[in-house]
Amino acid sequence: MPFPFVGDDKSTIARLLNTLPQVGQLEWIGIRPVRRAPMVPMQEATVETDRHLSGDHARPKSGGKRQITLIQAEHLPAVAGYLGLTEAVDPARLRRNLVVSGLNLLALKNRQVRIGDEVVLEITGECHPCSRMEEELGPGGYNAMRGHGGLTARILHGGTIRVGDAVQVVAAT
Repeated sequence: MPFPFVGDDKSTIARLLNTLPQVGQLEWIGIRPVRRAPMVPMQEATVETDRHLSGDHARPKSGGKRQITLIQAEHLPAVAGYLGLTEAVDPARLRRNLVVSGLNLLALKNRQVRIGDEVVLEITGECHPCSRMEEELGPGGYNAMRGHGGLTARILHGGTIRVGDAVQVVAAT
């Protein structure tokens, strides 16, 4: 059932969607050099337009919706809490490429974000957990990740990204 808009609600919702904090930070970058290999943390990486992170084994199709994956730093302690751990989960264990803090990534579906000065991503959808989470995190890992698995994105413009770069919403035109 569609959201029940009444009167001026559409413009109100549009205004509300534009009030989220507009600048976050890139906290972590990781690549998987070969399938099923451990993630390799990087301080900087090259993002290839309409492809993937350079050095990552993934070879998504041109125009694909899952060229790069992101997860919120704020979700790492939540996942750990569901697993009964006392410290945040190491992002390398979750097999996502980028960890971002300070932005509610779920609020950005179908929006664009700029990382650093060059890279522009279009957030395309949720990155649902897979059975590897049970393998990596132990019993309950899959369910701990549900709703906290991050997002997928298409790479609209590549370039170099670095840990510490600003991540900001690109204004809708």
